[in-house]
Formats: sequence, C-alpha cells, structure tokens
Amino acid sequence: MGDLCAGRVAVVTGAGRGIGREHALLLAEHGARVVVNDLGGDAAGGGSDLSPAQEVVAEIEAMGGEAVVNGANVADFDAAGQMIHQAIDTFGSCDILINNAGILRDRMVFSMSEFDWDAVIDVHLKGTFAPTHHAATYWREKVKAGGEAFGRIVNTSSPSGIYGNVGQSNYGAAKAGIAAFTIITAMELVKYGVTVNCLAPGAFTRMTSDLPGFEKMDEETQEAMSPRWIAVPAVWLCSEAAQNVTGRVFDVRGEQLGISEQWHLGPSTTQPDDPADLTDVMAGLMAEAQLNSGMHGLPTEGPGRPGPGL
Repeated sequence: MGDLCAGRVAVVTGAGRGIGREHALLLAEHGARVVVNDLGGDAAGGGSDLSPAQEVVAEIEAMGGEAVVNGANVADFDAAGQMIHQAIDTFGSCDILINNAGILRDRMVFSMSEFDWDAVIDVHLKGTFAPTHHAATYWREKVKAGGEAFGRIVNTSSPSGIYGNVGQSNYGAAKAGIAAFTIITAMELVKYGVTVNCLAPGAFTRMTSDLPGFEKMDEETQEAMSPRWIAVPAVWLCSEAAQNVTGRVFDVRGEQLGISEQWHLGPSTTQPDDPADLTDVMAGLMAEAQLNSGMHGLPTEGPGRPGPGL
C-alpha cells in the first residue's frame, strides 16, 4: 500500500484487538516490521491469551510482512524492557513505539475500589512510562555512542482525559497523565531526534461498545467510527514526514482529525491576601473564562464550569 515506514521496526502494545491491531496492520502495510504486544486479557484486564496477538502476526505475514508476538504485561517494568529488546534482537533496531494497551474499570468515584483505581492507572500510565523509558534509553545511548537515532513514540490518551467523563475518574486521570507525559517527554527527547505525540481517539471497539453513545450505534455508524481511522495519523506520525511534529495531542474520531488545545492560561488578575475578599474577584474571572469542553471537545456548562450563577 505504501512505504511511509519502510525499513523501520515498530513495537505496538495492546495490538491484538481494536485500535492497536489497526496500528500494527497499517504499520506493516507501510513496510514496518512489528512486535505485536498483547497480554490478551479481557476489557477489564483479567486473564491472558496470546491468540489475538498471534492472529495479528499471521495477518501481517499473510500480506508478506514480518512480525513477532510479545505477551508482556506492559506495566511490568522489566518485561517492558525485554519487549523493547525483543525488537532489537529480532529485527536489529527499535524505531517506533506505539503505547496503546489499556483496560476499563468504570465506576463512580464513591463505588470505585482501590483495585479498580490501581489496575487502570497501572496499565495505562505505568504501561506507557515503562516501554517509553526503555526505548528512550536505547535511543539516547545510540546517540551518545556517536550514532543517529530515529525515534517515534505515539501514546494514547482519550477525550475522557482531555475533557472529562462521568464514571471514568481512574481512566480519565490516567489518560490526562499520558497527555502530560507526552508533552514533557517530547521536550526531554527532542535533542536525541525522537518525537513524542499522542492520540485522543474515539472509535467503536470491544472496550467502547458498551459505553453510552456507542452501545446503540448502527452498523453504518460503527464503520464510520472504525478503529482503522485512528491508525492513519498514527502511522504518519511514525514516519520521516513527521520529524518536526512533537508534543502534540491529536483528537481523532472517524474522518475528523483535530489538535487538542485544552490547557492554557485564561483570564488572570492580582489576588487579595484575604480569602474573604476573593468572591468578587473569582466571579470576575469566571465570567471571562471560556467554558470547559465536553467529551466532543465543544464548550458546555455544568457544575464547576462558568455559568449564569457565578
């Protein structure tokens, strides 16, 4: 189909199903050799099964590409390192890392257990940090030894982490952390020739099929929200063409592609030293502030947002 990633070696986590599967397949279509990582658990993170990753590898091989299976838990720091080195040992390099693995344990905060919180933060946030650490170390050492590094990292945030969504405080906090992690690591790694970007996708997958707004989608809408759309900018961001794009969060939903620009300093003023004097000052700031965005990235009103009562 194309050659945007010809000769590159990619590691894709959570690549057995959904968005990760599409990343792996489209990277292979564009010439990359792929380490297909997937623990193979259910949507809540339980169990393990290598067959989804094996099936993706078989699909890649059937199209004439090269791929290998990796069943590591990406939140296991040492296993994440072994995954990066599997790419190096098998294919001679590691050029691309797409951090995509994730689970859902949605609860209202008063119903959320410590395990629900820890499990989601572990897979999403630590599961992004751990592979990134090992890949970044490899690229840095390569440059320090006098070589040149081609490094591309694409992380996975969510509209829930950028805009907020009821019932997903664990998931949203992890995804907001991934967006911040993307911005910071982009600054840290730019001098080594590494770009770091992030996708905040909306797609119809196994993980989203039961969520409000997704559970009643007809087949035509499901196709319009196919996870393959998410892979299109991901593969481009992994290419040579994206060498000057880093530290960005891209909102991707079907054919819609945008850049999230949620966090910036809005109206500001000099505050008094007595909290009793803040009421009028705060009312003025809130009146000037833009509305927070809802899950579709559009301004809304509601609790904690500027409204007529303030």
